Order: sequence, then structure tokens, then C-alpha cells
Amino acid sequence: MEKARITLTSPNYVSLNEISGKIIDLVDKAGIKHTGAIPLPTKKLLVSTRKGPCGGGTETYERWQMRVHKRVIDFEDDGRTLRRVMRVEVPENVQMAIGLKGKK
Repeated sequence: MEKARITLTSPNYVSLNEISGKIIDLVDKAGIKHTGAIPLPTKKLLVSTRKGPCGGGTETYERWQMRVHKRVIDFEDDGRTLRRVMRVEVPENVQMAIGLKGKK
């Protein structure tokens, strides 16, 4: 039997948790063992820009930050459950990657 790994990535953790909850509910209803949603470390993308357009005056900066959250869900794959998971509506700000791994 194969294992499926779903990786969810988003800057909005509320929608990320909703989608991961929906996927876990689907897997639970199918009666399949799963692990997850495992939170991975949050990436912080930092950008500092200078406020003034010219070089004169005081040096003041604006600091912009975007946090990228990740969740990983692993479960044993049967074809029907994976098709149901792929039908879940995912918002635009959430990226979903599905990988399959054969069991040895």
C-alpha cells in the first residue's frame, strides 16, 4: 500500500487550518490511519525599505513582513480517498502539494 503526503502552504493560517481540518475529516470518515496536520516551522520573509525617496533627512525605514505557514498530513492511500481529497475546494491563498511514496 502506498502512503500519500499532503503539504499545505499559506500565508493565512486560519484558512490553512480549515483546509487541513476538512482533509483530516475525510480521511477519518474513510477509516484510514493518518498522522497530521503536523505544523512545520513558519518562514518569515522580511523586507525593509527606506521611507524617504531621496538621501537627505533622517533615515527612516518601513519594515514589511510575510509569514508562510506549512502543514503536513500523511495517510495510507487508497484510490477513492485520494480522489476525494483532490476534490476539496482549496482557496487561492493555499497551495496544496500531493506526493505518493511506495511502501517497502
